[in-house]
Amino acid sequence: MILYSKMRIIEPLEEGNTYHLFNRGINGENIFKEERNYNYFLQKYNEYCSPVLETYAYALLKNHFHLLVKVKVNVVETRRDGKGEIKLNASRQLSHFFNSYAQAINKSFNRHGKLFEEPFNRILVNSENYFTSLIYYIHFNPQLHLFVKDFRDWNFTSYHSLLSNNSDNDFLEKAKVIEWFGNKSFFREAHIGNMPFSNISDLVIE
Repeated sequence: MILYSKMRIIEPLEEGNTYHLFNRGINGENIFKEERNYNYFLQKYNEYCSPVLETYAYALLKNHFHLLVKVKVNVVETRRDGKGEIKLNASRQLSHFFNSYAQAINKSFNRHGKLFEEPFNRILVNSENYFTSLIYYIHFNPQLHLFVKDFRDWNFTSYHSLLSNNSDNDFLEKAKVIEWFGNKSFFREAHIGNMPFSNISDLVIE
């Protein structure tokens, strides 16, 4: 295990565990250069990561992102040559995802080198209160960073998708999240007011 700033611990993603994943652009660089990049990021995330991760919440904000996920157990896929199966690894799939996205950004904007800080950050979510607070915190992030006056006006979080009956961002565990809060009304109510961040403030990047 590697000690990180603010006493964060970088450890392998273990199957069956829930994590807060977050990272930012190297040297604070924007990882989303244009509005279309946000949708492309989600598209590639779905492609590489939905097979191995259950996703409960996300926020994409210019130079960083947040994800709340659970690592699926014993995910296998057929080998490309059709001979047997191979077990998928969540950390490896995330690495493939980051590399794929970075390569696309480099090509589109004529840049070179790494796009994300390494390693990406992960914190084990080991309590129900932490899980609930993180969902609110992740959705509130655009307002926290003053991108908007009301977090609900930022288009690139999972808040509206979780409330939607459409198939947008179908990698989200919509039913599980809404059930966690009780129903959609309680979900909305939980996002109103000033929920304390004291139990997570020392564990997130700002």
